[in-house]
Amino acid sequence: MNEILLAVFAGLIVGVFFSAIKLPLPAPPVLPGIMGIVGVYLGGIAYQTIVERFFS
Repeated sequence: MNEILLAVFAGLIVGVFFSAIKLPLPAPPVLPGIMGIVGVYLGGIAYQTIVERFFS
């Protein structure tokens, strides 16, 4: 839970900083960005499952 709060806080700071210096926010469009994160997470789980099942 602590990591989540730190990540949200860091994101808020970056968002405020980028908005203050008039730069576009360094984030992908909402839905594609979320799906990309989900894909990375699922890929990590799949890798762990494959390694445990076939190489241990």
